[in-house]
Amino acid sequence: MDRFAALSALVAVVEHGGFAPAARRLDLAPSSLTRQLNVLEESLGTILLNRSTRAVTLTEAGQRYYEDARRILEELENADRSASELAGPPSGLLRISLPAAFGRLHVAPALPLFLRQCPDMRLDIQLSDTIVNLVDDRIDVAIRLGSPASDNLVARKLAPHRRVICASHDYLGEHGVPTQPGELSGHNCLLFDYATVTSTWNLTRDGKTEKVSVSGNLRANGSELLREAAIGGAGLLLMPTWLVGEDIAAGRLVPVLEEWSPAVGADDGAIWAVYLQSRRGSKKLAAFLDFLVQHFGTPPYWERYK
Repeated sequence: MDRFAALSALVAVVEHGGFAPAARRLDLAPSSLTRQLNVLEESLGTILLNRSTRAVTLTEAGQRYYEDARRILEELENADRSASELAGPPSGLLRISLPAAFGRLHVAPALPLFLRQCPDMRLDIQLSDTIVNLVDDRIDVAIRLGSPASDNLVARKLAPHRRVICASHDYLGEHGVPTQPGELSGHNCLLFDYATVTSTWNLTRDGKTEKVSVSGNLRANGSELLREAAIGGAGLLLMPTWLVGEDIAAGRLVPVLEEWSPAVGADDGAIWAVYLQSRRGSKKLAAFLDFLVQHFGTPPYWERYK
């Protein structure tokens, strides 16, 4: 029995939901796949799969064996990748997870240049504002805003993650410019409410922090929606400079309380690339991250409005 082929067959059947789709994925006849798994079960002396006309599911023993099989295949893939990347230019597939708005604004426009510089590479990009599991989702690298969020991952800082309070000229002309944090409670503040409630804005200066309760007539879980509303004169906005920096530079938005440093919690800090320990030494990963650091610049281009 070819143990490697049997492990691959089991993982394919589980992850593709049945023998027929797994056989297509592996370019095998379904009968051949069935035979491999029958031989595997016979050699182990246990049943791994519950088979029915509607579905194929794992037994308790099958679940444990599948998890081990997947880990073994993943480690073998990592070993092959590391060996092949030692020579030649960066090449192969890189799976990337990006925050949706940040990915659209600051990574997507740079991808054509990166792919011209690394023509042997292929990118598989997933836009998501949730924290993905790099192992389960088979992601090589994830970009995270504020905090790496895991002690088990390698983290590389790509750029600072700084926030600013801003509004349009029209709004400030009609409602006045706040000069002290406490005045924010009298303004219409646009509230970002994705993972945490943000009705308290914390502002720090000279080691002193003021917590201000804010409110407004617009709350949303989409940062780009709130940005458009602020440009249209709807109210004050607290957002990262990567979202509003170009609007400030163009005069569409005006920063206020600049001597204070706004923060709302763990989301402040830096923009990080995180990846598994097994990806250390990956030439294609290093090429992509080096490119992003150079593309963003120091300070990042979205903060060069001052």
